[in-house]
Amino acid sequence: MIKRLVAIGLIFGCTAIAWMVLGGTIAARTYSSDTQLKAKVERIWGTVQTQWSPGASYSVVKQRKEASTVDNKEVIKIVKYTESRPIPLQSSDIKTDIALDHRQKGLLWYATYAVDFSASYQFKNDTKKVRRVKIVFPFPSQTANYDDFRFELRERPWSNKPEPREGSIHGIAYLQPGEAVTLDVAYRSQGLNRWGYQFGQGISEIRDFRLVMQTNFAAIDFPDDSISPGDKHRTEDGWRLTWEFKNLISGVAIGMLMPQKLQPGPLAGEISFFAPISLFFFIVVMLVITLIKRVDLHPMHFFFLSAAFFSFHLLLAYLVDHISIHLAFVIASAVSLILVTSYMRIVVGTRLAFLETASAQLIYLILFSYAFFFKGLTGLAITIGAVATLFVMMQMTARVDWQQVFDKTASGMWD
Repeated sequence: MIKRLVAIGLIFGCTAIAWMVLGGTIAARTYSSDTQLKAKVERIWGTVQTQWSPGASYSVVKQRKEASTVDNKEVIKIVKYTESRPIPLQSSDIKTDIALDHRQKGLLWYATYAVDFSASYQFKNDTKKVRRVKIVFPFPSQTANYDDFRFELRERPWSNKPEPREGSIHGIAYLQPGEAVTLDVAYRSQGLNRWGYQFGQGISEIRDFRLVMQTNFAAIDFPDDSISPGDKHRTEDGWRLTWEFKNLISGVAIGMLMPQKLQPGPLAGEISFFAPISLFFFIVVMLVITLIKRVDLHPMHFFFLSAAFFSFHLLLAYLVDHISIHLAFVIASAVSLILVTSYMRIVVGTRLAFLETASAQLIYLILFSYAFFFKGLTGLAITIGAVATLFVMMQMTARVDWQQVFDKTASGMWD
């Protein structure tokens, strides 16, 4: 009996090493290619987008005295310089529609989205002179495309044609004392993982602000460093979120995190690294069942059972490249079950193969592995399964004379 357990232990150890190698291979395939694949996705769909509020300013010419020494004499010069002064943003009325569209590259899903942005901003010349005002609208990303782009003053033309430069677009307008002007901006673009709206550098004063965001997904989530919406309404396919402030001073932005899909590569790797625990439970249960039913299983039988378990993870690891993770899981489960039950039907008979053996494989291989699909519940599910297994095994073996089992070497059992 001792030799039997040592041989089974060696088989278990070798299989565990094979799983570690497989898990490491999956991790290498996933993360070594992630940088290249993400770069490809970003080239096609763009990067994280953060839209900044536009700014307006005018320039004034000022002068100052500068002292210098010439031939041991102090010379005072009057130097002229230009100083830029901001014009306050009076109001912001923004609408943004975010349509999530996940894209798979290799073993990873990327949360890409399309954004339809439109906004109206009002600036006011609060001085007593006519000002040549430069209005600057920053683009949310330096590497994105902006379709159907509009940058217009309402009911009046620009003093000169707006020019895109340095990640923004600039326009010039002359404003009379106390005159207000409305800027209309719109575009359609694409981004990745997160969309945000930033009021300004550091602490900013936000006046008469309203942003309405429409999503086509229900799993909304906000970054830790962001303001939650004041109003939320569920729609047919997502949410209608509203941020509205009359006069706010804040250094925190508005943001939306795109929901992430279940990642095939990391999930397959986690299941592979966990596999030795599944096999350990299965072997223990099978040893107890065969002991009670007086069935003689050779260590070679456990070798083939371990190989059938390993086939589940091997198939899963390479199927997720080509089909959905759920379908890959079903196919790998079915193949592994067929291997085990068809083999055990010949070894120990139909009843033990399709009842006890298949049930143990279903619980410890398939259901334990499927627990990884439920983020945050995996540990609890496995713990419950382990405790339940311990209870059943204790009840089944409570009357077993273990001394007799380990001392008995001529009982027809393999030694």
